[in-house]
Amino acid sequence: MIELAVRGRRVLTGEGLRPAAILVEDGLIAAVARPEEVPAGVPVREAGDLAVLPALVDAHVHVNEPGRTEWEGFSTATDAAAAGGVGTIVDMPLNCSPVTTSRAALETKLSAVAGKLAVDAAFWGGLVPGNLGELKGLAAGGVAGVKAFLTHSGLDEFPNVSRADLEAAMPVLAELDLPLIVHAELDPPGAPGGEPRRYASYLASRPPEMERRAIRLLIELCRATRCRTHVVHLSDADSLPDVERAKAEGLPFTVETCPHYLTFSAAEIPDGATAFKCAPPIRSAENRERLWAGLARGTIDFVVSDHSPCLPELKKLESGDFLNAWGGVAGLQFTLPALWSGAKRRGFELEDVARWAAEKTSAFLGLSQKGVLEKGRDADVLIFDDAALFDVEAAGVRHRHKTTPYLGRRLLGAVEALYLRGLPAFERERPAAGRRGRMLLRRAGGWAARG
Repeated sequence: MIELAVRGRRVLTGEGLRPAAILVEDGLIAAVARPEEVPAGVPVREAGDLAVLPALVDAHVHVNEPGRTEWEGFSTATDAAAAGGVGTIVDMPLNCSPVTTSRAALETKLSAVAGKLAVDAAFWGGLVPGNLGELKGLAAGGVAGVKAFLTHSGLDEFPNVSRADLEAAMPVLAELDLPLIVHAELDPPGAPGGEPRRYASYLASRPPEMERRAIRLLIELCRATRCRTHVVHLSDADSLPDVERAKAEGLPFTVETCPHYLTFSAAEIPDGATAFKCAPPIRSAENRERLWAGLARGTIDFVVSDHSPCLPELKKLESGDFLNAWGGVAGLQFTLPALWSGAKRRGFELEDVARWAAEKTSAFLGLSQKGVLEKGRDADVLIFDDAALFDVEAAGVRHRHKTTPYLGRRLLGAVEALYLRGLPAFERERPAAGRRGRMLLRRAGGWAARG
C-alpha cells in the first residue's frame, strides 16, 4: 500500500526536473509517477514549485563521539545534518576516544550511537602504524573503508602513516575491496612564523606542495596495488592535472573537495577569524575558481562537508591565534546552501549539485539505496526552496557549538523538509521530527541497517 506521496512541479528524476510524484511504500520509492497518478486516499506532501531532490550523502563528518562528545556528538550532528538536507553521514575515525582503529573500538562507537540518530550514519575505520592486523576485523565490523593521514592528524592517538605502512596495508585493503581515504599532505608543516593573528601566517605554514607530494605518492601506490584510493578535502588546484592523468590511466583514484574551499578565499579571511582555519587551508580566489572547473570536468568527484567542530576555546576565538587554534570548519548544516550559492552564481543547475553531493557520494560508497530518486531506493526525499535567501545567524545553527565561518553570510537555498525512508526527519519551523536514523554497516555484497 502506498503510504505517502511527495508531489511537486520540479522533482529531480532521470529526465531532469519535471512534474512528478514520489510514491512511498515500506520506506522505499515504489514509483516516480505522474502527478495525477497518486492513488486516492494517499497522504500527499505538496512541494509546489519547490525543488524535490534526493537527500544528500555526506561521506566526511567528524562527530567526535564517544569520548569527545562535548565537541559535537551524534544527536546534535545528525540534527544539523537533517536541517541541511543530509540524509546519510559517514563518521570519521578520529577525534572520538577511542579512535576507531580496531574492531573493539568500532563496537564501542556503535554502542554509543544507539538511539541518537536523526539521519542514517555509516562509519570509517582508521589506518595507523601498527594496526595492520585490525583491518580485517574492521571490515568484518562493517566500516565503509579506512582513513589515514600522511602528516600529523592533530591527535597523538591517531598518528600518521609512512610509505611503508601504506605499502603493507593497501594490498590488504584491495583484497577486502575497501577504499583507502587519505588526508593528503606529506611532510610536516613549515615552522609557524609571522603575526599569529594573520591568516597569511598560517597559510604559509602549509604550502600547496604538501598536497602535491602526497597525491603523487598515492597515485604511485594506487598504480602498484590497485587499491581504491581517495583523496579527502582537496584544496590545491595545481594537483588536478596529476589526478586527471591518474583517472585517464584507469586507476581507481578519486577526489573530493568541500564547500569552504569553493566558497571562501584567503584574501577575505579577517585577522583573528580562526573559524576559517582548516587543513589543508583555504587558498586564493583564483585557486577556488580552478577547483570549480575541476568539479565541472569531473576531475573532482564529489563535495562533502568535512564538518570538524571543536570546543570554542580550542579555536582561540579571543586571541585570534591562527597558529595555535584547532583546525577544522564546522559546516555540516550549510553544505547544500553554500554549494548551491556558488553553483548558481557560476551557471550550474540543481541537477549538478545533486550529482556532486548525493548521487556520486552514494556511488563511491556503494550505497545503492541512496542518492537518486528512483524506484526501489530508500525514500530519502528533500524539499528545497532554491530561491530563498537567508543570513546565517547563531540562533539557527544546530551544531553543538555556533562557531562556523558561515556566520553572517547570506546563502541561497533553504531546506523546507527532509524525509528519511518516507518519514519526516526535518520540517522547517516545526519541532524536531524524532530519531529515525539507522546505523549502516558494510557487508559483502551490500549494506545492512541496524537500529
